[in-house]
Amino acid sequence: MSDIKKIAFDGFWKQNPGVVQLLGLCPTLAVTTSVINGLSLGIATALVMAASNASVSPIRKFIPTEIRVPVFILIIASLVTIIDFSIHAYIHPLYKALGIFIPLIVTNCIVLARVESFAAKNETVPSFFDGLFMGLGLALVLALLGGMREFFGKGTLFSGIDLIFGPSTSNLVIHFFSDYNGFLLAILPPGAFIGLACLIALKNRIETR
Repeated sequence: MSDIKKIAFDGFWKQNPGVVQLLGLCPTLAVTTSVINGLSLGIATALVMAASNASVSPIRKFIPTEIRVPVFILIIASLVTIIDFSIHAYIHPLYKALGIFIPLIVTNCIVLARVESFAAKNETVPSFFDGLFMGLGLALVLALLGGMREFFGKGTLFSGIDLIFGPSTSNLVIHFFSDYNGFLLAILPPGAFIGLACLIALKNRIETR
């Protein structure tokens, strides 16, 4: 249990992929225009990471060292394809919103990095939790960054929730201002860099205190 707690602490805080390792910046900066988009892609990435680690760990001793990276990528690509088709089939509006960034989970550095550095050297259960918590740590950063950009850029939170739960949930969107024209910089790529920098600075400030 102590090992699982350490893995969880590493994933959410000490080695967080989004604000410590700074891996997977492409989806972090491109998709986080809203809480829903960021959280949805983060959860999809977490599922892929958990499944990839759990798939690689049991067979790690049978994979020749010379071809381990192509094998790892093949496993990751297969799992991403399953997630991609599932979202396409059951949550098609969200699939249209996230677009190419779901298949691009295959190229996300953090997925291959955890398979290579952890799953290829540890047992199945710890590897599963490592992938899960690292992915959830990234999802947390994506959601926070998406919330910041959505609030300043649109004056709302949870816009697009109807993409997941249907049109009946559109009334759950929070509008903070009655007449707000938006802050364009926040929803453009430079706003993503600024928002991520603020999150990194906040984490460093908390640690120094």
